[in-house]
Amino acid sequence: MLMYMLPFILIGWSLAVGHQYSSLGSQPILCGSIPGLVPKQLRFCRNYVEIMPSVAEGVKIGIQECQHQFRGRRWNCTTINDKAIFGPVLDKATRESAFVHAIASAGVAFAVTRSCAEGSATICGCDTRHKGPPGEGWKWGGCSEDVEFGSMVSREFADARENRPDARSAMNRHNNEAGRTSLNDNMFLKCKCHGLSGSCEVKTCWWSQPDFRVIGDYMKDKYDSASEMVVEKHKESRGWVETLRSKYNFFKPPTERDLVYYESSPNFCEPNPETGSFGTRDRTCNLTSHGIDGCDLLCCGRGHNTQAEKRKEKCHCIFHWCCYVSCQECVRVYDVHTCK
Repeated sequence: MLMYMLPFILIGWSLAVGHQYSSLGSQPILCGSIPGLVPKQLRFCRNYVEIMPSVAEGVKIGIQECQHQFRGRRWNCTTINDKAIFGPVLDKATRESAFVHAIASAGVAFAVTRSCAEGSATICGCDTRHKGPPGEGWKWGGCSEDVEFGSMVSREFADARENRPDARSAMNRHNNEAGRTSLNDNMFLKCKCHGLSGSCEVKTCWWSQPDFRVIGDYMKDKYDSASEMVVEKHKESRGWVETLRSKYNFFKPPTERDLVYYESSPNFCEPNPETGSFGTRDRTCNLTSHGIDGCDLLCCGRGHNTQAEKRKEKCHCIFHWCCYVSCQECVRVYDVHTCK
């Protein structure tokens, strides 16, 4: 089981030390204190120790985005504790496991890339390699974010454990790379105008990563369209090797940008410690939605309870010249629906 726990070991470490290393570079990283690292990861940590806080921050960004994307789903990316972050739900090769690997790997690449562009580390910086000729009315300037370096860090660290010739390692490597590829696919040209009174006489542009929410939305679409695979065994010189093949030949085979899985997910309706399902009892549902966040689907047909809830809100706001806004405080009653 331990062989499949990256990025989950790193997730646990990042959550455990998150407050301690909240300011990048503020305290020394003790690579030997990170539990479960294989020798390659330990060497990498020691060679790139000043960016390890960014690695941890990236995994936390990935977790937060996972919880946002699945907030209305039966499985809502709930974390348990620092040692078993998601519990046994990710022990199986499911869509959920595919998404977590991809979003965590993307988060690491994103955070390291952003940290380098901000000058937080001395071993990396801006990207000056793939600029090309400028366009009409603008020239290159600013700091193009070096997503190749960030992806390299994510690949070298997160994939170091995925070197076994089995199907799960092949799945994890594929989904890790799909997460990192999403950053390259969503880079955009960001520009700034220069001139008197914003006349934009000169415009400088640079390559920038999007907001990570864009990556989360992109990967959520990939989760919804993930490709189901089957495991095949081949005899090679080094022994038996497991590979993945599309289960359905009439579908287009997955590309490097798609998520893959080969085990079915539980329905997550009822609590089950073996699968890691918390069930959906007492979860808030949307009465008017016909989607998975609606009370019919989220509550798995058990029905829902409705309770009135009072909330204090600002109301009757008035703008005063110049320059402030005054508001009254109103109490409004809302119906809150929760699954039985």
